[in-house]
Amino acid sequence: MKELLAQIRFRNGVTAKNRVAVAAMTNSQSHDDGTLGDDELKWLEMRAAGGFGIVATCASHVTKDGQGWKGELGSFSDAHVPGLTRLAASMKARGAVPMVQLFHGGLRADPKLTGERPWSASEVEGGPRAATEDDLARVIAAFADGAARAHAAGMDGVEIHGAHGYLLTQFLSTVENRRTDGWGGSLENRARLLREVTRAVRARAPASFLVGVRISPEDWGNAKGLDLDENLKVAAWLADDGIDFLHLSLWTASRPTKKRPGAHPLTLFRAVVPADVPLFVAGKIWTREEAESLLTLGADVIALGRSAIANPDWPLRVADPTWKPKEPPLTRAELLARGLSERFVGYMTAWKGFVAD
Repeated sequence: MKELLAQIRFRNGVTAKNRVAVAAMTNSQSHDDGTLGDDELKWLEMRAAGGFGIVATCASHVTKDGQGWKGELGSFSDAHVPGLTRLAASMKARGAVPMVQLFHGGLRADPKLTGERPWSASEVEGGPRAATEDDLARVIAAFADGAARAHAAGMDGVEIHGAHGYLLTQFLSTVENRRTDGWGGSLENRARLLREVTRAVRARAPASFLVGVRISPEDWGNAKGLDLDENLKVAAWLADDGIDFLHLSLWTASRPTKKRPGAHPLTLFRAVVPADVPLFVAGKIWTREEAESLLTLGADVIALGRSAIANPDWPLRVADPTWKPKEPPLTRAELLARGLSERFVGYMTAWKGFVAD
């Protein structure tokens, strides 16, 4: 039986002190040029000190034209390496395994920040243009370059963001990808960009460096046009491509799939992904009981988002069976005391019911 607070060892030999991770979360706490902000460092330091075994950065854009929001951490320039180095060293000093989440916003990139028209799988009138072959070759190389920078900075791995309706999800989508060339149509073609990115990152990084992918298993929110059975095939392909873990982003991890109400996504994905490829899971996980039930269903690592915001020392506190995690709403003062900056608190006001005042 998997123990939540016991060490996990990845197949490449990397070990984390427990099975609890900080999920990558937007926080807008870095500088306009993508370099690490002190507020971002402080926020992550508090979680590493609070006992989280694995800590992921917020989504970090691999090209300038992929930036999705102000204050986003960058990985598209060598100028970002010193900040990433500082962050990696800080996380390791506090006993955590640090990883960078690499992404490109695609149609969700902000032209006010990039100065360019967004691009995606297909053109939308008044919106993004369709990607060219040059765009695709450039972004594949950029993901690999971002991974190389993370490795040079001393990070233990990267998570490729293939979830939440960003560029790689847009290509997987049957709704947003209307291409008729080798990048669209069949599932093999729609999954091609994600797989080529994954292979390029894997080829660029040593075996000792963790390479994982985060996916949205089904159509939900900004992740449009996704099919559960297609993504089960994609997961198996990604395992063949050499990933070290697969992260399932579930908005509510306790729920079954929409397509198959009698089945839980963890059970389905565990059946198609080799046993030595850990499954991460995220989605409104608050208590130790909830976390342990997901381990029973097939998860190997529990990734906390909102509960990590509210409870920076969650892994340390859950050792006490009488402890109850703090849940929203939280006041601004409570959030500031938990290491969030004013900018991050402002971002959280968009989450209904999270900020009390």
